[in-house]
Amino acid sequence: MTLTTPVVEITNLKKTYMLGKVPVEALREVNLKVERGEFLSILGPSGSGKSTLLNLIGALDKPTSGKLLIDGVDVSKLNDNQLTEIRLKIGFVFQFFNLIPRLSAKDNVELAMSIAGMSKVERTKNTEQLLETVGLKDRMNHKPAELSGGQQQRVAIARALANKPRFLLMDEPTGNIDSKTAHEVIELIKKLNAEGVTIIMVTHDQNLAKEAKRTIQVFDGVIESDMVN
Repeated sequence: MTLTTPVVEITNLKKTYMLGKVPVEALREVNLKVERGEFLSILGPSGSGKSTLLNLIGALDKPTSGKLLIDGVDVSKLNDNQLTEIRLKIGFVFQFFNLIPRLSAKDNVELAMSIAGMSKVERTKNTEQLLETVGLKDRMNHKPAELSGGQQQRVAIARALANKPRFLLMDEPTGNIDSKTAHEVIELIKKLNAEGVTIIMVTHDQNLAKEAKRTIQVFDGVIESDMVN
């Protein structure tokens, strides 16, 4: 049997911020491993450290000490250009959709591929496939203002998948839509995971966290529990 490198591997991770002259430990001795194909939820209240953990896993920040490996690469040893390259391996989905208002759904998705240097032919083909995957092929020429909140989040998910990321990092992905639409979005997320997409989802919502296959609970900068749902 061939052993694969974990998508994310965290060992004795610490993150300390300075609040004026007072050090604040946002994360303390965190250990975590996320394997390829997992659907993991990171659950915790505001101020628990989950957002700090998200920023570190997303290579948006560096740890104070400890190891954080993304695809086997130690993030703490990278310069800014190398961190940018690592971020291209991650698909980000946020609570707010962050779509460009003047661009159509198709152009919003295609833009992500253009930045990565993909050819026009590839971009067009891949964009149509992705929008079909998220159930929006018939709405690809509509601008964000012409789409519902749930449809906009589907476009954001398609955009996050545009460059075949190693995993999707989701921050409260249903936090800005109504409960019925949220159910549709979470079903899409579960479908993507069933097709092999690795998903790490940060949330304060216990019901949403239970939709994942595994949940870790963060409180006061430490992982309090790690359970299979």
